[in-house]
Amino acid sequence: MGETVAGIVANPASGRDIRRLVAQASVFPTAEKANMVQRLLAAFAVTGLDRALVSTDLGGISAAVLRALGRGGTWPTVDFCADDPITGTAADTTNAVRRMVEAGAGVIVVLGGDGTARVAAAACEDVPILALSTGTNNAFPQMREATVAGLAAGLIASGQVDPDLVTHRVSVLEVVTKARREIALVDVCVSSSRHVGARALWDPSSLTELYCTFAEPDGIGMSSVAGQLCPSPRSSPDGVALQLGPVEETPYAVQAPIAPGLVRPVGVRGWGVLKPGVRVELAASGGVIALDGERELELKVGESAFVELKPDGPWVVDVRAVMAEAARKGLLRTETELGEERRR
Repeated sequence: MGETVAGIVANPASGRDIRRLVAQASVFPTAEKANMVQRLLAAFAVTGLDRALVSTDLGGISAAVLRALGRGGTWPTVDFCADDPITGTAADTTNAVRRMVEAGAGVIVVLGGDGTARVAAAACEDVPILALSTGTNNAFPQMREATVAGLAAGLIASGQVDPDLVTHRVSVLEVVTKARREIALVDVCVSSSRHVGARALWDPSSLTELYCTFAEPDGIGMSSVAGQLCPSPRSSPDGVALQLGPVEETPYAVQAPIAPGLVRPVGVRGWGVLKPGVRVELAASGGVIALDGERELELKVGESAFVELKPDGPWVVDVRAVMAEAARKGLLRTETELGEERRR
């Protein structure tokens, strides 16, 4: 086996949208994100990983990691993705992930919220991703300790655990307009608003349609609406589709946690199963389409768009399955001199 490589993408802007102002959303400061990267690197070293590629940014994360690197420590070789100009936009995540794929990364760990994971998923090709929550809405990323996630990622990237045993492919929602093609990992929401504005969805009064890859009763964000009406597990190949409207004009209203600290009534006209491979025309004439909680696409009057549930999304690491396999094979266990004496 050649050089073993893993990637780490840390978004400095995650957890900093308008929902921090209109709700009591958690904030992951730069220092904590940098600490998480360092914990990942320390865990990589334990698994014997040769090399780690880390994204660069102007927010201070990569600078803090570089300073820590200068103080020494037991880490794999660390290289920074510094070949592309830093733009302060989603392009930084896309560029970093593509560099990691080209370098032969076996796993890419993504620190961010749903939006960061979505951008990484669009660029990761067949390389598994492990998304850790450092955003505002975190329906897709996992709330896990970075040290354990680093062990899991390192065991896969170093070839000690077969990724076929501990990763699974998730569904995505593909949205196609006249000018763009985008994906969503969790949900696609249509709003009658005319402009993207502050991007984040926090006012449900203008929403008209909602499509979800999965719907968990204990979820956060817009998918939580479906989770209270028509739960659908992540393991199901089907998604869900809902027709929304003003509460006073709909037969159902769901008190939904659409953001941390923000529970709002969402009016629902009806719902049903969304089957894979079925293109659904969006009735968003002159409206806005939000992807994973962020308003992304503006449609002009008369412009059409459609959404389709597709089963060929990114490969995702199951951390618990990796660690269970490590325990079964004894990958993190060695025999001490005392153990050898007892065996004799």
